[in-house]
Amino acid sequence: MSQLNNRYDFLYIFDVQDGNPNGDPDAGNLPRIDATTGEGLVSDVCLKRKIRNYVQMVKGCADSYDIFVKEKAILNDAIEGAYEDDRVKKAKDSDKTDAARDVMCGRYFDVRTFGAVMSTGEKTKNAGQVRGPLQLTFARSVSPILSQEHSITRMAVASKKEADKQAGGNRTIGRKSTVAYGLYVAHGFVSANLAQQTGFSEEDLALVWEALGNMFDCDRSAARGLMSARRLIVFKHSSVLGNAPANKLFDLVSIEQIEKEKASRSFSDYRIELDRENCPANVEIIEVI
Repeated sequence: MSQLNNRYDFLYIFDVQDGNPNGDPDAGNLPRIDATTGEGLVSDVCLKRKIRNYVQMVKGCADSYDIFVKEKAILNDAIEGAYEDDRVKKAKDSDKTDAARDVMCGRYFDVRTFGAVMSTGEKTKNAGQVRGPLQLTFARSVSPILSQEHSITRMAVASKKEADKQAGGNRTIGRKSTVAYGLYVAHGFVSANLAQQTGFSEEDLALVWEALGNMFDCDRSAARGLMSARRLIVFKHSSVLGNAPANKLFDLVSIEQIEKEKASRSFSDYRIELDRENCPANVEIIEVI
């Protein structure tokens, strides 16, 4: 594994057409929205889940690429499992937590990437906490979105009792919420300093770029409509701690709706421009997508 020696900041642009990119369970699973501006939101947790799922599909449970936070996982069992490792068994009592932390980072891709709280189990068997080197913000839509609800009909019922009530009609009515179109932007950060502490490597970072490019194609569902990764613009610093503030680098990217008086319905309705000329000399721009 190659050690990560550069800080990265990145802009991830994706869109949704006729789907719900991230339902809000506190609002009847309607698409998340900023109540003040009407702009759509997709949580960082949602994006991290898709990255985890992609890595799990590509790598399975291969050594160092297992996933800690996965569906129906019992996290404390995984933490206690680290104490079966010889490195933890041989460590002094005062060093066992740190040793278990290192084992968890080496074993689980998402722990060394996003971090984790692993002090939830027994006091004698915990792995402390890990600050992940890769962090994501909520994604926010460039323009306000309009959430629409649609009535849907199922030509069947779940039980005979329901069928008897309908005298054999066997139809049920439901509702489905969609966004006609939304172009979303998320900001991401990779700390080389934290990467060196968790063991997050250049190979791990390449896998993240791959996941961001392909994860929607491996996560299709009727509820999410057509979701597509559109651009991944990466700013690579020449040093561990970075050479320019992230916000100034993000300002080099401008995204605007071409016809603002018209409702957007496709990616072609937007213009994305990258100001390469004003990028600091010690920062490299890489367009992965």
